[in-house]
Amino acid sequence: MGIRIITDSTCDLPADLQSFLGIDIIPLKVRFDKEEFLDGVDISKEEFYKKLSTSPRLPITSQVNPENFLSLFKAYREAGDEIIGIFISSDLSGTFQSAVIAKRLMEDPPQIHLVDSRSVTMGLALLVYEAIRLRDLGRSAEAIAASLEALKKRVSIYAVFDTLKYLKMGGRLSTPAAVMGGLLNVKPVITVRHGLIVNDGKARGARAAFHLIADRMKSTPMDENYDVIFAHAHAPEAVHEFKKILVEDGLFTDVTRLDRCKVLEIGSVVGTHTGPGALGIVWVKKETH
Repeated sequence: MGIRIITDSTCDLPADLQSFLGIDIIPLKVRFDKEEFLDGVDISKEEFYKKLSTSPRLPITSQVNPENFLSLFKAYREAGDEIIGIFISSDLSGTFQSAVIAKRLMEDPPQIHLVDSRSVTMGLALLVYEAIRLRDLGRSAEAIAASLEALKKRVSIYAVFDTLKYLKMGGRLSTPAAVMGGLLNVKPVITVRHGLIVNDGKARGARAAFHLIADRMKSTPMDENYDVIFAHAHAPEAVHEFKKILVEDGLFTDVTRLDRCKVLEIGSVVGTHTGPGALGIVWVKKETH
């Protein structure tokens, strides 16, 4: 009997890491007109951003359906395993609800613990990595799920978008906010708050936006017991520039720790809404007593 960790492709962990990490990554789908792809499986990130930049319409993304989860849950029940599922915010996708439905459809369900991350991309990945760490320490599935439920309330996720065009096209941001972001090289700063994507500020140019996020990090200090994770949408050079700003602003006195931080590339489902050029960071806030 073991513990199986299941997540979805919006964590933006590479699919080829599944065996190494001992997890299952269930792909969402993205469709350009009549062409449909499994996120992170059928289309590379480079191919996706090339298609996105030339597509006259925003591709359509779709959630994981309950049947996908049900078949996996049944297979692990037969093996006698317990399951921890950690998924994209239920306010951003129906994937978590699909997992809930699949659990209800089980006639004799195994121990299945489902966690609504209230986050996405590197925020979801952070929780998945913590689940892996706790599993490898020998914690029970119930204890791991409880730890994740507490930890997700302390996750801070911020991003700089090159444009709000894609969020606006996808209906996830109002037109006035999108227009504001397009003026005078203004870069919008986005955060995830209560499971929703919200506009948290603006800055003239990318460097100023990076400094703004650094200010947010100073006001919500990091718990150094947890990793910081970066994510970018086909913009690796932006990660290097952002790291320099974090050092300049005194957020990382230990540069080697900064160099060890994980960097993810945003995949096709999340990238549909961020567009190319986005850069994000996630950290865990210190506990307040």
